[in-house]
Amino acid sequence: MQAESFPVFDPHCRRCPRLAGFLDDVRAKHPDYHAAPVASFGPLDARLLIVGLAPGMHGANATGRPFTGDYAGVLLYETLHQYGFATAPESVSADDGLQLLDCRITNAVKCLPPQNKPTTEEIRTCNGFLASEMDAMQPRVILALGKIAHDAVLRARGLPLSSLRFAHGAEHALDGMRLIDSYHCSRYNTQTRRLTPAMFGELFARIRAHLE
Repeated sequence: MQAESFPVFDPHCRRCPRLAGFLDDVRAKHPDYHAAPVASFGPLDARLLIVGLAPGMHGANATGRPFTGDYAGVLLYETLHQYGFATAPESVSADDGLQLLDCRITNAVKCLPPQNKPTTEEIRTCNGFLASEMDAMQPRVILALGKIAHDAVLRARGLPLSSLRFAHGAEHALDGMRLIDSYHCSRYNTQTRRLTPAMFGELFARIRAHLE
């Protein structure tokens, strides 16, 4: 847990100098982009929390909504809609009217990192927001998209990263919650079929079963 007191979100956060400077540069090159910390999407009382890695350059960083406007969100929102967690199967902009149902999406790192690679220190610095969000939500199920998200969840609960091993499809008991691991729904993973729609759907079927 973080010694500093963190809110659930700080839209003006500049705690990471490298990320803050990079966003300044991106904002100058793309003045129409959000280019700021990206808030979570979905109700705070949702029973399902999905944790990704970080905003994508031309996705969440541009639109201001997680997994919106880029390829990484295609499979995610299709599957959320299929299993009753979203009102539409496609997320194209922050004002497209799509709503999440009993589901909230966040990221381990709230700001766009250069080359989509946050440093370990940046992940740690941002972790206080995730810890506060989990405390406020008390979700029943957490879906971690990738190992960095998995580790961020453990860190947010004050657990050693070695205590629960990441593996696609693995389930872990976590302080009265259920942590489920998935490969990230990135373009690379879906196009190489490391993560298929069937594999992703099977996880959401299990999530539904846990919630019901």
